[in-house]
Amino acid sequence: MAFELKTGDTVRLKKAHPCGEYLWTVTRLGADIGLVCQKCGRYVMMPRSQLAGRIRQVIPADGG
Repeated sequence: MAFELKTGDTVRLKKAHPCGEYLWTVTRLGADIGLVCQKCGRYVMMPRSQLAGRIRQVIPADGG
């Protein structure tokens, strides 16, 4: 699955974080993607290849 991410985009993952949230905000791009949980604020770094298999939906930062 090819996906275009930009800083500020929101991604919905297939599995929930232990706090119960599915939505994460993209804060860093590169070989690893930085994500912040929208409920608890936890910051994680995930390899781009691993994240590609976990994404269910990308919600653009501009709302479109």
